[in-house]
This record gives sequence, structure tokens and C-alpha cells, in this order.
Amino acid sequence: MSLRINAVVPDFEAETSHGTIRFHDWIGDSWAILFSHPKDFTPVCTTEFGAVATLSDEWKKRGTKVIGVSVDGVEDHKRWGDDIKTVSGSDVDFPIIADDGLKVSKLYDMLPEDAYLPDGRTPADSATVRSVFIIGPDKQLKLSMTYPMTVGRNFAEILRALDALQATTQHGVATPADWTVGQDVIIPPSVSDEDAKQKYGEYETVLPYLRKTPLR
Repeated sequence: MSLRINAVVPDFEAETSHGTIRFHDWIGDSWAILFSHPKDFTPVCTTEFGAVATLSDEWKKRGTKVIGVSVDGVEDHKRWGDDIKTVSGSDVDFPIIADDGLKVSKLYDMLPEDAYLPDGRTPADSATVRSVFIIGPDKQLKLSMTYPMTVGRNFAEILRALDALQATTQHGVATPADWTVGQDVIIPPSVSDEDAKQKYGEYETVLPYLRKTPLR
């Protein structure tokens, strides 16, 4: 299936390194980030999992749960955690889904329906499984991105995008390019000047359709 922004993401039950979960129940009232990897014990993936583990306090500050998915089994995930700690200095305190049957990878349109894992498989057999899905408490997809196997993801950008999603959802605004917390936001064009003044107070009109205001 094809996933679109603001669509409810597929629910599923899966075994993880932290036990069995039902995905929607696991999300609960939190924001969630599902991020995927083509295989355990691979170099780029190990650095990425380390980056996520190091940001543990940042996810918690934002009321966000993170969960990995890789096409290997639970025992491999647990053993891989030692390597991740060696690289990053941080424990893997989030669950990793065991997707050796490719159920989640196919549900989330990361692999075609006829994909399978051959004997002696390599990361190339699940190469497109390197995606990020940011999901709101309403279980709707808010953002997705997919990287090639050779390019490590920028988790500082994922954190920045999460900040922007939470700010725009809570305050009914938009954010400009490269926005970070503390910078001015954009008043949506659908809000009249009169309503904007009542709702946001003073604002700057850069262009008739581009009005900026501090986030209060």
C-alpha cells in the first residue's frame, strides 16, 4: 500500500527486542518515530542506531517514542545492541521490531509485495528498507523520508522536523525553510490580517502572503 501524509498508518502486531507489541497501542497518546534498516550488523545502520540511542533524552522531552525495524530476528537485535553501544556509548533503550517475515516492510511500502529474503541474504536484498516515519498521537503519518543504503541519515534534521511538526500542530502556524525552535513562524494565508492580529499580536508582513511572527 502507498502511505500518504495525514493517512492513518497501518496497525500491526510484532515481536520486538522488548516483547510483543500492537503498534497503535504502543504509540498510545505519544508522537512516534518508526525508522527502518536493511539489516543488523551493518556499518551505516550501526552508526544510525547509535545516533538515535544518544538522543534518548531529546525524544523524551518531546513526548516521542522511537522504534526501529530491521529484517532480522529478536536475538540478533539484542546482540547487535552491544555493537551499537560500543560505537555510540549509549544503551539501546527503545524496541527493535523483528521483521524477518517482511510484514512491516511491506505494510509500510518499503518493499514490494513479492519481496522475500533468500538464503545467505545481504543488505542489498532489502535495500529500500531505510525509511523514517513520524507519526502523530492521532496515528496519522505526518512526515516520511527514505534514504539510499550508502547515506547515513541526519537525525538532527529529524529532530528539527519533529519540533516543526509539533509547533505547527499545536499553534496552527507554518515554519519557513531551515526553521529551528526560537525563530519566527509563518501565519497561514487562510488567516485574515484582522484575525492574525487578534491571534498572534504584532507580526511582520514581508510580502502580502508572507507574514512572520514569534511563536508565543
